[in-house]
Amino acid sequence: MWKEKWIQYLRNEKNYSSHTEISYLTDLTQFRQFTEKECGEFNPEQIDSDLIRLWIAHLIEEGIKPRSVNRKLSAVKTFFNYLNKIEAVNGNPAKKIRGPKTPKKLPAFVHHEEMTRVIDDEQAYPDNFEGERDRFIMELFYVTGMRKSELIGLKNSDVDNYAKTLRVTGKRNKQRIIPLSDTTVVKLKKYVELRNREIENKTPYLFVKKNGDPIYPKMIYNIVRKHLDSIPTLSKRSEELKKVYHNAHPRAKN
Repeated sequence: MWKEKWIQYLRNEKNYSSHTEISYLTDLTQFRQFTEKECGEFNPEQIDSDLIRLWIAHLIEEGIKPRSVNRKLSAVKTFFNYLNKIEAVNGNPAKKIRGPKTPKKLPAFVHHEEMTRVIDDEQAYPDNFEGERDRFIMELFYVTGMRKSELIGLKNSDVDNYAKTLRVTGKRNKQRIIPLSDTTVVKLKKYVELRNREIENKTPYLFVKKNGDPIYPKMIYNIVRKHLDSIPTLSKRSEELKKVYHNAHPRAKN
């Protein structure tokens, strides 16, 4: 029962995305299993900061990356905040616990001329639906700076050709409107016309595979990685490439 109520709290009061809900639920389940193994039961009233620190140390020893450890710690903190709200416990044993430091990396730079060459390279994209789709994905990332998850979530209803805008849904389901240039609108219409003509399985999503199914994160990564590998300054720096992929902007940030 606590799972359902906690998810409702994340969704309705914290306004977290479904992706965050799933991640937090998985993290909390792992913490519960660890607690049961160490203490014989999962009783939030008896959980203290020492147990949570022991769990963090266990995660680090298991080779979990600092960013994932910090997310898991955030899930536990949020869970105890919820328990405090409903007066199931008194206090948050995870409140003052700090997770491991996340290494900072220098951002990668992609010059305008380089991105223009990547997007306009006729030989880099097949003369078919998939080629047109991949080219427009690269351009849309570049001209809007939207995130991978935002692009994947784009639906046909988010496009307003008359107003020349895109409605983008970001983290915590927050929406924003992105203006498009006349050139981008023309390319968008061209892509949509080709998609509607060649894809039989109609879906509400703007970007789809050739069978009509929605695209997915790994697929986007492969598309972006493939075309950015042609840029010498990036092909030698795989970690920097990941930053560009996540943010798809001339100056990528993590």
